[in-house]
Amino acid sequence: MSSKCATFRHLHESGCFVIPNPWDRGSAIYLQSLGFKAIASTSAGLAWSSGRPDNGVTVDLVLAHLKEIASATTIPLNADFEGGFAIEPAGVAANVTRAVATGIAGLSIEDATGDAQNPLFDFKLAVERIRAARAAIDASGTGVVLTGRSEGFFAGRPDIKETIRRLEAYAAAGADCLYAPGIKTKDDIVAVVKAVAPKPVNLLVAGNWITVAEAADLGVRRISVGAALARAAWIGFAKAATEIAEKGSFGGFVSGGPALDLNELFRRK
Repeated sequence: MSSKCATFRHLHESGCFVIPNPWDRGSAIYLQSLGFKAIASTSAGLAWSSGRPDNGVTVDLVLAHLKEIASATTIPLNADFEGGFAIEPAGVAANVTRAVATGIAGLSIEDATGDAQNPLFDFKLAVERIRAARAAIDASGTGVVLTGRSEGFFAGRPDIKETIRRLEAYAAAGADCLYAPGIKTKDDIVAVVKAVAPKPVNLLVAGNWITVAEAADLGVRRISVGAALARAAWIGFAKAATEIAEKGSFGGFVSGGPALDLNELFRRK
């Protein structure tokens, strides 16, 4: 087991930690400089930085991206590996094998199909896909943490009972961590935490509706922010650029944020 994987597994054992989501090498280095213990890639953030829509990137692009971020930082990296870039379990396993060789410490597999009419994979197939990812990780000997994601609340199927049924099955199939992006109510969060205990739960927080301390009190072990940081960066960029284009003024360059000496940060790197 790699040291990053061992560190990442240890983080899941107690408490509640945040894995913010960088979208490129520079943002990953900056997040590490702030003292975060781990980070996670974002499929949407990568896609936007490449001029593509979310879920519009290729597996080869993602693998190169993961390798770049993992090599640029010394903290564990969890990979947003979408649906494994395959439908059948064998294809998922083959791609997971490639992913764990990039230096990542964790990897998530989701059950969304991308088909609005049938947004989630059939239950049995979804479970087999997690089982295949687990087998691929075990065969690699890396100790990469596997997260099973159920996307119902993101894919137009916000059914907490079905979400829990799937997460329980993913846990039984070998997922180390469970994740249902989109759940927000206290009752739903607690229900998921209790259903898969003692395995840890990841909570997506992309808005100002809960604090780390409050999530910890509900039993959440891990928090990610998805594309929220990338979106915030794009909003700042778009505001400044739009002002120049429409008004010919440069007020968008005025910021009340922290002073940034990026040259010094990246020089140290």
